[in-house]
Amino acid sequence: MARRRTHTEAEGNDIDITPMLDIVFIMLIFFIVTTSFVKESGVTVNRPSAQTAEEKKGSNILVAIRANGEIWIDRRAIDVRAVRPNIERMKAENPEGAVIIQADEFSPAGMVVKVMDQVRLAGITNISISAEAAN
Repeated sequence: MARRRTHTEAEGNDIDITPMLDIVFIMLIFFIVTTSFVKESGVTVNRPSAQTAEEKKGSNILVAIRANGEIWIDRRAIDVRAVRPNIERMKAENPEGAVIIQADEFSPAGMVVKVMDQVRLAGITNISISAEAAN
């Protein structure tokens, strides 16, 4: 007495891919959200080398100062008077982030001091200056 397979029993063996799609979409959202916290300065500078340089991880606010004195925040050049409002806005978006100043090796020291002053006026005390690790 062999049992015959009906058409409805064969359809019940389909693989349900809905949970897999849910996981893929959750991962996509996770990667989109985490990458938006990294705020890059927008330019590459030749950082000076230091023997005591340490790597800081986390979501930081980067301010770049080029050799000609240009200041870059969030991929755009700004004036020194615009540093404070930009830092305040970015700090509101990322309250835990520290400010890292990426000054070029040949950037004017006076410009670095002015930028640091504007960052402190924005209410941030955790300021670092970026350097390359010496070999």
